[in-house]
Amino acid sequence: METFEPLPPAAAWRHEGASDGFEVVFLAPHEGGIRIHGETTAVEDGEPWWVGYEIELDPAWATRRALVRGRSASGERETRLETDGAGTWQVDGAPAPQLDGCFDVDLESSSLTNAFPVHRLRLAPGVPTQAPAAYVRAGGLDVERLEQVYVALGERRFDYASPQFDFRCVLRYDAAGLVMEYPGIAHRVH
Repeated sequence: METFEPLPPAAAWRHEGASDGFEVVFLAPHEGGIRIHGETTAVEDGEPWWVGYEIELDPAWATRRALVRGRSASGERETRLETDGAGTWQVDGAPAPQLDGCFDVDLESSSLTNAFPVHRLRLAPGVPTQAPAAYVRAGGLDVERLEQVYVALGERRFDYASPQFDFRCVLRYDAAGLVMEYPGIAHRVH
């Protein structure tokens, strides 16, 4: 199982490929867990957008709350997600049973959120592990269930697959367990 060093107070990624943009996050201890403030600005398919987010993780790295705000040419949006830590979710105050069994939020606009399941699951090498997530789309902030599979490969590398997008790659993480290389999506610059 991977062990990780303490988190840095800030990190940044250059998004390229699917979108062209930049993400900056600030990480701080909060009630035994972590509070994250981040923003991503990008252009995708010729359309610029901005997503700002606040995420709270419990001490086991499970998402507890997320407030996601976005703006694009079609207007401004806001989505609130809350979970009981046992896999039951609410989106904008309404029950979201389609997300039952998810412990992580995954923002389409963020490379950071791929750190959550890697820290939370403490994966044994070579064992495929399901990690479904509450997936928030960048454009309209729509929320859906995202099936994901992680396999620890050693040397802080993880095979990642998202079957619904027919996507698979090897993610490389730093000593703190934050994504360094997300092939075709982003790379860490700070």
